[in-house]
Amino acid sequence: MPIHPLEPLSAAEVAEAVRLIRAIPSFNPTTRIISIMLKEPAKDLVHAWSGSEAPARSAAAVLFDNGSNTAYDAVLDLTAGNVVSVTAAPAGSQPTMSVDEQAECEQAVLSSPEFRDALKRHYGIEDTALVMADIWSAGNYGSEEDRTRRLARPLCFLRSDSADNGYARPIEGIRPVVDLNLMQVIRVEEYGAWPLPPESGNYAAARVPNQRSDIKPLSITQPEGPSFRLEGREMHWQNWKFVIGFNAREGLTLHHVRYADQGRDRSILYRASLTEMVVPYGDPNPTQARKNAFDVGEYGMGMCANSLRLGCDCLGHIQYLDAHLCDSRGGALTIPNAICIHEEDFGILWKHTDRRLPESPEVRRSRRLVVSSISTVENYEYGFFWYFYQDGNIQCEIKLTGILSLGAARPGEKPVWGTMIAPQLYAPNHQHFFNVRLDFDLDGVANTVQQVDVVADPLDEDNPYENAFRAKAIPLQSEKQARAHLNLETARTWKIVNPAVTNALGDPVGYKFMPGDNSFPLASPNAWWRKRAGFVNHHVWVTPYREEEKYAAGDFPNQSGGGAGLTEWTEADRAIAGTDVVFWYTFGHTHIPRPEDYPVMPTAYIGFLLKPNGFFKQNPANDVPPSEPKKADPLKVHSCCGS
Repeated sequence: MPIHPLEPLSAAEVAEAVRLIRAIPSFNPTTRIISIMLKEPAKDLVHAWSGSEAPARSAAAVLFDNGSNTAYDAVLDLTAGNVVSVTAAPAGSQPTMSVDEQAECEQAVLSSPEFRDALKRHYGIEDTALVMADIWSAGNYGSEEDRTRRLARPLCFLRSDSADNGYARPIEGIRPVVDLNLMQVIRVEEYGAWPLPPESGNYAAARVPNQRSDIKPLSITQPEGPSFRLEGREMHWQNWKFVIGFNAREGLTLHHVRYADQGRDRSILYRASLTEMVVPYGDPNPTQARKNAFDVGEYGMGMCANSLRLGCDCLGHIQYLDAHLCDSRGGALTIPNAICIHEEDFGILWKHTDRRLPESPEVRRSRRLVVSSISTVENYEYGFFWYFYQDGNIQCEIKLTGILSLGAARPGEKPVWGTMIAPQLYAPNHQHFFNVRLDFDLDGVANTVQQVDVVADPLDEDNPYENAFRAKAIPLQSEKQARAHLNLETARTWKIVNPAVTNALGDPVGYKFMPGDNSFPLASPNAWWRKRAGFVNHHVWVTPYREEEKYAAGDFPNQSGGGAGLTEWTEADRAIAGTDVVFWYTFGHTHIPRPEDYPVMPTAYIGFLLKPNGFFKQNPANDVPPSEPKKADPLKVHSCCGS
């Protein structure tokens, strides 16, 4: 059976792309392959695909020449076996730091005479074998160097032994600056002397004494196997059908999401992806002040993906998918088990007990399909979870865990821009902002986004009891009108509708966007990171579909001067009503750390929900069969049938 046109590249296709890249005349020993991903075919070709013919396959690659400090975009025809185009990016463009550069940068720091000298003078340490150097991005703070060199500004830590949690001992006051083109430390910035925090912060099981002993096994079994079916990378689960994608920059992506309703596949989402995220720190102390990471555009969320382990990251009857990437020299790089797929119980789907029929309550258990991936970006872990429900809901949840990025405090010092979490150790205040791109094709590509506010009625003769309120939907006509924030006072949501397709009641079919927790950026609009992360200026943006507009902060946010992406595109104020629209959502988590977040942070959750709203004739989960009742054991505690 032919693969779906939107399936990610296979290992063989990545290898063929590398072969074509190496034949490009400008390719040389100083050229790095930053990423290779599927060049997605045009939408109309995907929608017209019959499923019987093999689709043409193309790849898009980002290249970087360390010798000339120049980035290139290449398009490769994998079916024909030729290079379609090679285009130089605008001068000064810095692509994602490759996985090779991260390892090479750490070695450059550890072998640097300047760094060794500073380490000895500040801490009396001569052996760098136990030093950790995390390759933090350099950002852009308006200097000539920010625009003309490929830079990193590592943060350094010291382990007490090879298996120790080095993050517990930050080397405060020393920050090397590395030219990644030369792979050399070009200077070491010194801000003062701080002693190393005195206590360890180990969290590994082998180093945590007195572990709990009263936890009984919890087994999840599916003796007949799961209810989902994969055909290549196309998922079939109950009424859902979609393609599971993955690439080095965005990580996990979803494509061509459809729902089978009364004998026909109805399209909902064409593409869903994490386009960018930024983690700005709110501490002006010199070692901490320039900490802000664009984890998608600077590090590559897919390149940082974990190999997931059964029973640990995922529980139950699991099916895994590998990710096929390459390192910056073109070597094959496969991440086994990069994507986890399973089903899980989710309490009550729906229930009603008729008091006149007490022996016949109707209750259905909710089951959801989980598609997930987890990435580690140095100290932090981010879990990306997409949930599909039997009632037509789609949920995106990001799970934040890992280790706080820490700073050292002098004895008796108590920083005001963070929280003391151990003696002479503090965690700076910071925020996490994510941007997700949702390309809706709701029963067709011509959609309209409505902003929906719940408002109280006027106190007049039509509202004699002063209790009336209604949902007021405003169809958004242009990009600038669509820029908006959440509004708790009006329970603001957004509804995506197709004006040309009506439901059984004669209204346009629709899906509601339901936001979850969120934040506003606390740094000034003049802060350098905000100039580069214009997507945080509004929670919601809407644009007309353009194939080339994929990343909220632009194609090359690393060391950019700002202004690219959504900020630039929406200044055109293009029409968005009744057309192929893309809905962009920015959501943030403000983290004021706690001692309980150390030495490793319990998971925090943030996300949103897509909920059918006039899309179906009635509850689409009304046909879910009841579960088989269990006979209670009178000698054991009874459990209820819902949660």
